[in-house]
Amino acid sequence: MSRRKHYWLMKSEPDAFSIDALKKVGVEPWNGVRNYQARNFMRAMQPGDGVLFYHSNTDVPGIVGVAEVASEAYPDPTQFDPKSDYFDPKSTREQPRWDLVDVKFVKKLKRTISLDEIKGRADELGDGFALVQRGSRLSVMPVTAAQWKFLLSLE
Repeated sequence: MSRRKHYWLMKSEPDAFSIDALKKVGVEPWNGVRNYQARNFMRAMQPGDGVLFYHSNTDVPGIVGVAEVASEAYPDPTQFDPKSDYFDPKSTREQPRWDLVDVKFVKKLKRTISLDEIKGRADELGDGFALVQRGSRLSVMPVTAAQWKFLLSLE
């Protein structure tokens, strides 16, 4: 029995890692996530799941591309590197605290679907769409199949 495809939104600051950078490298580990809920979402991801690539902390934050989960979750190596900004002294190789998935480029959108535009259509996304909920700062969040389809239709 095949598993149902799931969908996600993953945020990155474009000066740290952009959709253009992903296009250039093709596949990249999504490292540095240090929020337990976001980590747990990544642990639930499976290869082939869809990803809305979102640029945050920029003049016009929004969805800029589509990617695909390219691996199951595995320990984020940056947690073990004392020179990394993402080093976690409480994490050990025997008991890692943080995981990541590899993400594969699919396409760059013709235009940014801005956060303001998404907020303006929030009623059409249904209840519980984390991106438009007040105070939501998660870098990785689930998206329903209907939300995925609707958001990409805005392009």
